[in-house]
Amino acid sequence: MPSPEKWGWMRTKVAIAGAGPAGLLLSQLLHLRGIDSVVLESRDRAYVERRQRAGMLEQGTVDVLRRSGVGERLDREGLTHQGLELRFGGVGYRIPLTELTAGHTVTIYAQTEIVKDLIAARLAAGGDIRFGAEVLDIDPGTPSVTFRQDGEIRTLDCDIVAGCDGFHGVSRSAVPGLRTYEREYPFGWLGVLAEVAPSTDELIYAYSERGFALHSLRSPRISRLYLQVDPGDDIEAWPDERIWSELRARFATTDGWELREGPILEKSITPMRSFVAEPMRHDRLFLAGDAAHIVPPTGAKGLNLAISDVTVLAEALGAWHESGDEDLLDAYSGTCLKRVWRAQQFATWMTTLLHKDPAQDAFEHRRQLAYLEYLAASKAAATTLAENYVGAAPTL
Repeated sequence: MPSPEKWGWMRTKVAIAGAGPAGLLLSQLLHLRGIDSVVLESRDRAYVERRQRAGMLEQGTVDVLRRSGVGERLDREGLTHQGLELRFGGVGYRIPLTELTAGHTVTIYAQTEIVKDLIAARLAAGGDIRFGAEVLDIDPGTPSVTFRQDGEIRTLDCDIVAGCDGFHGVSRSAVPGLRTYEREYPFGWLGVLAEVAPSTDELIYAYSERGFALHSLRSPRISRLYLQVDPGDDIEAWPDERIWSELRARFATTDGWELREGPILEKSITPMRSFVAEPMRHDRLFLAGDAAHIVPPTGAKGLNLAISDVTVLAEALGAWHESGDEDLLDAYSGTCLKRVWRAQQFATWMTTLLHKDPAQDAFEHRRQLAYLEYLAASKAAATTLAENYVGAAPTL
């Protein structure tokens, strides 16, 4: 007799929409608790493993990845940072993150590498990741997921659906009566990946009258840099020489610091927005990561929030699986949203502090400089930044 799947029907404990870091990590955490899952991803594996996204990991995120069994390469290749630099007026001021937060650090490790590590771990353990599987519909009540793969429509019945399919996925639309909160910013980020050794050992956040710039890194040989631009700019209007010229101007210092330049491998412009959808649960559907919230990248919170969401969800599902207790599942949305709104506040504050609003006047420019000077001079102010940046800020 043909298997149920042959007739387009399947069953699992947890159906996961999306094979980004959130969906893959959730599948891995559930596996460690003996809970089976199926991950459905509309793109192919090659596309998923090369998607460029943020790569700054809070210490809590690193700890979760280690506990999930995918920390070996991260520990070997990740770049641990104990501080960052604020640069304005041609001078750099170091914020000693570790010193101000009782030992917390951040680690630079590209999201593409996290995804590769998680895919390898899941497949090695016999995990079911279905690439090229487009989710068409989610029924939170049954619950079930309808998807198309290899031209066939199939149904995946389950006990729980986890919507980890990003801002443009279908999961959020399956939640009726959502309350949404949104803010769009009058600037975007032009991000470049350059084949050149980083010009810094720690991240540089630079404010200037020309606009914001960020010097990050991906490895000892690859630099990641960002420029504030108009979100409506055409990337074709930014040839490589113009990009390097603008970066030099915004990072310029009075002490002769030089920006290393090299071939630009990738470049793109991303608008900046804040978005939150509440609640993050409806019936047996749970939203996680970008499916429920977006933060401006200035505070480096997006990936870390997604990891936090699925860590909370895995714990709740583990308790439910082991004892039938649904208290943590019932608390899931409220628990996650406390941290989400804390991150929104911080990311918005960092964004408005460091970017030049096209409509700002001389008063606003001087006000921003005054607060940056306060951050550079006050341990209390620097501690507030540090606690939020490394993910150590308390929530009630």
